[in-house]
Amino acid sequence: MTSILPGIHLLRLPGPFPNTDSADVNAYLIRGEGGWLLVDTGWGTDRAFAALERQLDETGVGFEQIRQIVVTHFHPDHYGLAGRLKELSGASVALHQVEKDFINARYVSMDNLLGEMSDWLRLNGVPEEELPALRGASLGMRQYVAPVLPEIALQGGETISHGSFKFQVMWTPGHSPGHVCLYESERRILLSGDHLLPITFPNVGLHPQSGKEPLKDYLRSLRNIEQLEIDLVLPAHEHVFTNARQRVEEVRQHHQERKAAIVDVLRQGWQTAYEVSSRIPWIVYGVTLSFQELLPLDKRLAVISALAHLEALCQEGEAEKSARDGVRVYGATKAS
Repeated sequence: MTSILPGIHLLRLPGPFPNTDSADVNAYLIRGEGGWLLVDTGWGTDRAFAALERQLDETGVGFEQIRQIVVTHFHPDHYGLAGRLKELSGASVALHQVEKDFINARYVSMDNLLGEMSDWLRLNGVPEEELPALRGASLGMRQYVAPVLPEIALQGGETISHGSFKFQVMWTPGHSPGHVCLYESERRILLSGDHLLPITFPNVGLHPQSGKEPLKDYLRSLRNIEQLEIDLVLPAHEHVFTNARQRVEEVRQHHQERKAAIVDVLRQGWQTAYEVSSRIPWIVYGVTLSFQELLPLDKRLAVISALAHLEALCQEGEAEKSARDGVRVYGATKAS
């Protein structure tokens, strides 16, 4: 456990994959007058739970002293232990309303979502022989989640008062549809979840649960963060950092470069999102790989990421879309 500043501790929780720390999660434990606030929970594994328990013990905190759990978004590495911790602590759990509504489809009764994803991938050009692997690529993540329905459905704009801290809840969709950040204006700190990371560029993809314009949502959310006075960013991965506005600009530039690369590919002729994604490089945990080198889940993330950019390019007039043999295809406009 690391003390970030008086009253805030960083808990480093390991990922489920051996021989790598790339999936490790930063959770934050925040002191209040009558107990503690926990922001994010880590993967739902015994290993992550043991690391959490050990670090709580080092601070002299028992599970029963955790009064509230805020989950920045419902991906397994942030939401995974929520159900188990709820049982032990009795803490209230807070999650954005958008994602509360998706919990059952995502983690309990998954058949409909799998069918929607299969149709979505087929529509966007994934070949039939690759479809089963990409459709089911996230099924293994279910084992890392103990789902629980949150008592508190966040909307954005609320203030979470906890001891001397007053956190403004900021709805920052893009990486996930209900992602939230917590901003403490007096101390000028931002708990950024996955919205803003010091090294990695968060995946932003268009899929059945993403909302209609996830890239537009993400860039708008970045602008909202850019307007804040921030001295310290506490992200959910990697390391604490200070240069929030510089990092926002770097992320924005990354997406401009990605869009330019996609337009170059479209100038070669009409293509599906799958074909576009197979023709540009991808960054996985800081390593640049070709599409062919990606694992099935990363291939799926690449396709939906390319799709988010393609739809944004259509909105901006730099691309257009049509249909070819029942599959959606995109091409560059003459003006692009």
